Amino acid sequence: MIRATHIHKKYGNLHVLKGIDLQIAAGEIVAIVGQSGAGKSTLLQILGTLDKADTSVANCELRINDVDVLKMNDRELANFRNQSLGFIFQFHQLLPEFTALENVCLPAFIGKTKTADAEKEATRLLEFLGLSERLQHRPNELSGGEQQRVAVARALINRPAVVFADEPSGNLDTKAAKHLHQLFFDLRKEFGQTFVIVTHNEELAEMADRKLVISDGKILI
Repeated sequence: MIRATHIHKKYGNLHVLKGIDLQIAAGEIVAIVGQSGAGKSTLLQILGTLDKADTSVANCELRINDVDVLKMNDRELANFRNQSLGFIFQFHQLLPEFTALENVCLPAFIGKTKTADAEKEATRLLEFLGLSERLQHRPNELSGGEQQRVAVARALINRPAVVFADEPSGNLDTKAAKHLHQLFFDLRKEFGQTFVIVTHNEELAEMADRKLVISDGKILI
């Protein structure tokens, strides 16, 4: 599903990623852990095509679902992200003026899905996530855990092959965090997605199929 080879990233003189090689299989749940500043979020953003690796490095490659994303232009990447990738962040990034249903529909609308079809799929996802009574509520009318579940539904609306999550439970209380952690495995069973999760939560990391540890810009074996 994901194959990354010789991934380097510099910001000025700061060498953040120093030759990352990894493979992630379809349907796998992988946790990326490490100290703050080790390069976890930078790696996640590059894998998710939100940032770009240093392509001047020899043999640098990033393939997702057998697509060579490093050869895409910005428009092609935007379309690929919309159709093939989903994103969940620590701070839900829901638009406050829209309802839960509308927030979930946004990626589908960007992908030119018909309104009726988008709303049908969004409703199905929100009901699966236990939010059938919250469809018309705005974010400020939802708890933190409910907001994060709306964000999960939004990530899934276009049925992406891979879902990337950056500290998804970092802003939740213990009970809501446990619920969200289990939810990833329920979603994998129900929809078959691959999950790549950056986390400081050791419980979530231990639940994953694999745990990748980053230190000083490298994955420890």
